[in-house]
Amino acid sequence: MIFKPYQFSNPRGIYFISFATVYWIDVFTRIHYRTIFLDSLTFCQQHKGLRLHAWCLMSNHVHLIISAAKDFNLSDILRDLKRHTATTLIEAIKEDPESRKEWMLWMFQRAAHHNKRNDDYQFWQQDNHAEELITPRFTKQKLNYLHQNPVVAGWVDTPEHFLYSSARDYTGFGKGLLEIVFLF
Repeated sequence: MIFKPYQFSNPRGIYFISFATVYWIDVFTRIHYRTIFLDSLTFCQQHKGLRLHAWCLMSNHVHLIISAAKDFNLSDILRDLKRHTATTLIEAIKEDPESRKEWMLWMFQRAAHHNKRNDDYQFWQQDNHAEELITPRFTKQKLNYLHQNPVVAGWVDTPEHFLYSSARDYTGFGKGLLEIVFLF
């Protein structure tokens, strides 16, 4: 079987997807880097047909429940999102007064060296762990898993207190940072 990244079996499906930084590097501990990622999601929503149903940005990985608007391709959206965020975040790390700059760049170069699909740096791991949400039960399970991530990590007591997720939208606690298309 030939590895084909960013392939989704049902182009009209809704998918739970997770992806992480190479070596699980904690990039998103800095507000500036989180903002870059969120701005990229917003751009994909406004210009590339991304339908964002739920999300959670952790320090080194992201969970999304996404689909594509009519006449858009989810594979293309995800490819472009990962490519753009990787390039933009690497440049930000180079330019920022980042205390871990040299180590992080070395790790991103090391990852690229082990992957012939990259030239200088590799930011994201290649796998995406996409799962189509077919039943309401499975959908609720993945939505709960996504929102419970910061609680399990010990960052907050309840999901709606974590700013970088859609939990506050779903619980009615308040408006989240990104526009979402509710699942239920």
